[in-house]
Amino acid sequence: MGMKKMAVLLLLLGAFDLFGQRLPDHVYAPTIQGIKLFQQNNQLSQPILQLNSSDQLELHFDDLVNYPKNYFYTYELCNADWTPANMNVFDYIKGFNQNRISTYRVASIAAIHYIHYQVVLPERNCEPIKSGNYLLKVFTDGDTAKLAFTKRIMVVDKQVSIGAQIQTPFDNQVYRTHQKLQFSLGVKALNLFNPQQLKVVVFQNNRWDDAVKDKQPVFVRGDVLEYNGEQDFIFAAGKEYRWADLQSFRFESDRIARVDRSKEPNEVFIKPDQPRNAVAYINFQDRNGYTEINSSESVNPWWQSDYAWVNFSYLPNNRQPIFGKTLHLIGEITGNQIGDSSLMHYDATQGIYTKKIFLKQGYYSYTYATKDIKNPLEPADISFTDGNYWETENEYTILVYYRSFSGRHDELVGATTINSRLHR
Repeated sequence: MGMKKMAVLLLLLGAFDLFGQRLPDHVYAPTIQGIKLFQQNNQLSQPILQLNSSDQLELHFDDLVNYPKNYFYTYELCNADWTPANMNVFDYIKGFNQNRISTYRVASIAAIHYIHYQVVLPERNCEPIKSGNYLLKVFTDGDTAKLAFTKRIMVVDKQVSIGAQIQTPFDNQVYRTHQKLQFSLGVKALNLFNPQQLKVVVFQNNRWDDAVKDKQPVFVRGDVLEYNGEQDFIFAAGKEYRWADLQSFRFESDRIARVDRSKEPNEVFIKPDQPRNAVAYINFQDRNGYTEINSSESVNPWWQSDYAWVNFSYLPNNRQPIFGKTLHLIGEITGNQIGDSSLMHYDATQGIYTKKIFLKQGYYSYTYATKDIKNPLEPADISFTDGNYWETENEYTILVYYRSFSGRHDELVGATTINSRLHR
């Protein structure tokens, strides 16, 4: 392909991204920081709502500017694979299809200037009325082309009962390193003619990058579908997540090596992380990759917390790069995505992987994973950095989608989250 044709192709792809489908959980505006979307009063939760209920979500984000902007939001109904549903916006939103975010506060106490915005969703004048996946789009000046960021929201109409448990895999090669989900679906409330009308998605610790999907039930017993295939829902167990307590930049917690206060913003250096795949499993309570915005030095952490540049580092074995792999820092801290936002950079002079991230005061839970350079479709692997231990505590979310014969989108008819330690 010639250079001119390649340039035209890239331009078309860029135009499609700008005016067509948007990526979930993606930040488009460079001044946006500190995005959090969670069930009200619980930062360690997923954005899941029960249809026609009093459930609410909190959305928080900061804009690193000195003046307030006119931010709006809207919902886009999506299918199970997060492609846009073929429906008119007025068929799935009650009220206005755009709503202004009117609550904001100018940062106080903090040395870094920013405007904090927040809203409780859904609002009465802009409310989803269909179950399914929704892409929350936040943009400026009422112009959807001026997109700031997107976030996933799941609205569930519970018509399917889910009974699930964690088991040891039958395969002798992975029974000490992986965890297997076995579950059944009660579908009596559905007008189900074929199990293929259902789509089941299962993911670990809020990570969509390694979700298991497109599996069919092994047994059908009347109105109960059994998903217990020996190789169907098996996940690498990993290890308990690492952590960085950044609730204070003055009091240096046990994971902070030093703080450079001569710079503004401050620069924080986290103690180097090392491989744990040869270290015996130790049980401790972690937060499974979630971030909690908090400050030990302020009354309200949302608009009184400060920001700093935080340096993470990973010391590989023999200070040599991991052959044929890229290294990624995984967790809500990097959007739970495998890409440029999570990529660690290898410093050959020091023999260490590094990454600098601009972070708000809080408690951060994270881990490391490698990605095969030659096989980009292979899931991220934590065996090189942390190892896999069946005893590890993990959260698994099961989502069940249903498409009726006359339906135009995938309805979310079942959702549950189980814990590997409590549901064995």
